[in-house]
Amino acid sequence: MKYVLSTAVAGLLSLSGWSLAQSQPQQAQQAQQLQQKQTQVRAQTPAAPAAASSTTTSHTQQQVTRFLWANATVYFLLTDRFLNANPRNDHAYGRQGDGAALRSFMGGDLAGVTRKIKEGYFNALGVNALWITPPVEQVHGATDEGSGRSYGFHGYWAKDFTRLDASLGSEQDLRELVDTAHRHGIRILLDVVMNHTGPATERDALWPDSWVRLDPVCTYQDVPSTVSCALVKGLPDLKTEVMTDVSLPAVLAEKWKAEGRYEQEVRELDTFFARTGLPRAPRYYLMKWHTDWVRRFGIDGFRADTVKHTEPELWKELKALASEAHSDWKRSNPAKVYFDEPFYMTAEVYGYSLQQGQQFRMDGGSQINYFQFGFDSLINFGFKSDAKGDYETLFSSYAHQLHGPLMPYSVLNYISSHDDGQPFDPLRQQAMAAGTRLLLSPGAAQIYYGDETARDLQVAHASGDAKLRSVMNWDDLKKNRRVQHSYVQEILRHWQKLGRFRQLHPSIGAGQHQQLAAQPYTFSRTLQQTDWQDQVVIALDLPEAQPVSITVAAVFADGSRVRDSYTGYTAIVKAGKVSLPRAGIVALIAQDQ
Repeated sequence: MKYVLSTAVAGLLSLSGWSLAQSQPQQAQQAQQLQQKQTQVRAQTPAAPAAASSTTTSHTQQQVTRFLWANATVYFLLTDRFLNANPRNDHAYGRQGDGAALRSFMGGDLAGVTRKIKEGYFNALGVNALWITPPVEQVHGATDEGSGRSYGFHGYWAKDFTRLDASLGSEQDLRELVDTAHRHGIRILLDVVMNHTGPATERDALWPDSWVRLDPVCTYQDVPSTVSCALVKGLPDLKTEVMTDVSLPAVLAEKWKAEGRYEQEVRELDTFFARTGLPRAPRYYLMKWHTDWVRRFGIDGFRADTVKHTEPELWKELKALASEAHSDWKRSNPAKVYFDEPFYMTAEVYGYSLQQGQQFRMDGGSQINYFQFGFDSLINFGFKSDAKGDYETLFSSYAHQLHGPLMPYSVLNYISSHDDGQPFDPLRQQAMAAGTRLLLSPGAAQIYYGDETARDLQVAHASGDAKLRSVMNWDDLKKNRRVQHSYVQEILRHWQKLGRFRQLHPSIGAGQHQQLAAQPYTFSRTLQQTDWQDQVVIALDLPEAQPVSITVAAVFADGSRVRDSYTGYTAIVKAGKVSLPRAGIVALIAQDQ
């Protein structure tokens, strides 16, 4: 059976490759169209803040097309907590604000994210990918899993994987978000769940035993007690190990009938299973539903949830189906294609750290290489701890791993997240230093919404992971409130300067690292490709507003004209050094074009 299934998936890949075969004139025409789209992206991308806007237009244009996922800056947001642009959808399905503190829907929606894209908020941060939590329809009711009455505002309690949750907006809102992001040079990563459905509530019934189990609850002693079990009490675990036909859950079929779309959904399922030759097993229903969002809206990649609690091979199958859907969307929407990268997948393998290389140690001691199951990168749970060390140990060890044992894969670093109760800086006492370490470290960077504005991670009246999920602090930013040692607008400007410089220079996340001087701490990043190269010099913890001399000899020759993107100053290299008349706390030095 496994051989037959893998053959079916391999057939999908072959089919995708065959269907994309084109003549040279067609390829040339599409390449020209793509170049025109990228030019439009450059025209619509707002300029960086004045102090950080240091490269010339030609240099910016040259760099914008050189996106590498290994250097991506991914902005992760909980849609419900980001920005409320349409109060009319705040109480969809009759939901009320009767949850425990920060456990009800709070009004954020897809239109709010789109508004901030249009305003240039993400471009000013150097963001080139948005990771949004699952937008699918959530359970309508609430339940108490131990921290108080909770709704599925976070997106991980699905009721119907085929429908958008009305609290977040409409399908047109999602389409506008994706299209607008693409026009601004931003890719969309969709959070997908293969492990569980939403819990039963007073308004939501469980799916049948052929689909889910409630027992046993995971004990994490070995692989079976980590995979074939419910994550927490009351959370229905999908039986993704089942490889035989199962019928649609009756509760889902009845829902579709009530909405007048049962026949259409069943026709689509019949077509999918006939085309792929896959059995009507739970995992393949979900793969069809998840990849529909790619095929219909042009999603660029998946962030895979709770990966270590599922069978590894299913993710490789999902990657094949999603890649096919991604190609289908591009072929059907040539006027909307702005990027030529293949479909991308990153994974939440809880507890993985970069220092483990490609082998993750599962509960019980067995090892699994998740990179071999369709993932381009893994989320790096170790960064928040590693970032507390000295600069050189952090940077050099990360560069060594990424250019050694981890090649050709990467990691996604973070300092805070939605379910990690031990962030790098829980009290936001080092909000600027956190940005420096995150955005200048080798690897891709994940900004969790509000990292850049010191959003509260210790909400006193909330409990559990709700503390990490407060509403985005737009009012703090507008009023420029003081958080610990800095003002919010000052913190944001720092993150913007670093983020824009990172976006323009792929060598920061993907290049080779070399320390140049210990005092002030100075290093280079260099990236050599077949037809282009990128090189920068960065100095940290400088005496602010004072003259400073920075070593650049190993990177920029005497007589070279360079620019510090943090202050905007230009200088000529003399005797292997650059002299700045008035330093910022950081120097971000690159060739001045």
